[in-house]
Amino acid sequence: MIKVTRLDGKVYYVNPHQIEYIELNPDTTLIMLSGKRLVVLEDYQTVFSEIVDYRSQIGGFKNEE
Repeated sequence: MIKVTRLDGKVYYVNPHQIEYIELNPDTTLIMLSGKRLVVLEDYQTVFSEIVDYRSQIGGFKNEE
Protein backbone atom coordinates (compact mmCIF):
# COMPACT_ATOMS: atom_id res chain seq x y z
CA MET A 1 0.00 0.00 0.00
CA ILE A 2 1.15 3.53 -0.70
CA LYS A 3 0.31 6.58 1.38
CA VAL A 4 -1.51 9.47 -0.33
CA THR A 5 -3.12 12.63 1.02
CA ARG A 6 -6.45 13.88 -0.29
CA LEU A 7 -6.99 17.60 -0.78
CA ASP A 8 -8.88 17.81 2.53
CA GLY A 9 -5.77 16.55 4.37
CA LYS A 10 -7.03 13.02 5.06
CA VAL A 11 -4.39 10.34 4.64
CA TYR A 12 -5.28 7.19 2.73
CA TYR A 13 -3.41 4.04 1.82
CA VAL A 14 -4.00 2.82 -1.71
CA ASN A 15 -3.16 -0.49 -3.35
CA PRO A 16 -0.99 0.64 -6.29
CA HIS A 17 -1.96 -2.46 -8.27
CA GLN A 18 -5.46 -0.98 -8.48
CA ILE A 19 -4.29 2.26 -10.14
CA GLU A 20 -5.13 2.20 -13.85
CA TYR A 21 -3.49 5.52 -14.70
CA ILE A 22 -2.59 8.94 -13.29
CA GLU A 23 -3.79 12.29 -14.64
CA LEU A 24 -2.24 15.71 -14.01
CA ASN A 25 -4.94 18.34 -14.45
CA PRO A 26 -3.29 20.29 -12.59
CA ASP A 27 -3.88 18.21 -9.46
CA THR A 28 -2.60 14.65 -9.39
CA THR A 29 -5.57 12.35 -9.93
CA LEU A 30 -5.36 8.58 -9.49
CA ILE A 31 -7.82 6.74 -11.70
CA MET A 32 -8.53 3.36 -10.15
CA LEU A 33 -9.51 0.17 -11.99
CA SER A 34 -12.96 0.54 -10.43
CA GLY A 35 -13.34 3.93 -12.12
CA LYS A 36 -13.06 5.84 -8.86
CA ARG A 37 -10.98 9.02 -9.04
CA LEU A 38 -8.76 10.11 -6.12
CA VAL A 39 -7.35 13.64 -6.22
CA VAL A 40 -4.22 13.78 -4.08
CA LEU A 41 -1.80 16.44 -2.83
CA GLU A 42 1.32 14.50 -3.84
CA ASP A 43 2.87 15.29 -7.20
CA TYR A 44 3.31 12.64 -9.90
CA GLN A 45 6.99 12.01 -9.10
CA THR A 46 6.22 11.36 -5.43
CA VAL A 47 3.43 8.90 -6.27
CA PHE A 48 5.65 7.19 -8.85
CA SER A 49 8.50 6.85 -6.32
CA GLU A 50 6.10 5.44 -3.71
CA ILE A 51 4.90 2.82 -6.22
CA VAL A 52 8.47 1.84 -7.17
CA ASP A 53 9.48 1.59 -3.48
CA TYR A 54 6.42 -0.51 -2.66
CA ARG A 55 7.00 -2.88 -5.57
CA SER A 56 10.67 -3.23 -4.60
CA GLN A 57 9.69 -4.11 -1.03
CA ILE A 58 7.30 -6.86 -2.10
CA GLY A 59 9.58 -8.20 -4.83
CA GLY A 60 7.25 -6.98 -7.56
CA PHE A 61 10.03 -6.49 -10.10
CA LYS A 62 11.42 -10.04 -10.00
CA ASN A 63 9.24 -11.12 -12.93
CA GLU A 64 10.05 -7.97 -14.87
CA GLU A 65 13.85 -8.26 -14.98
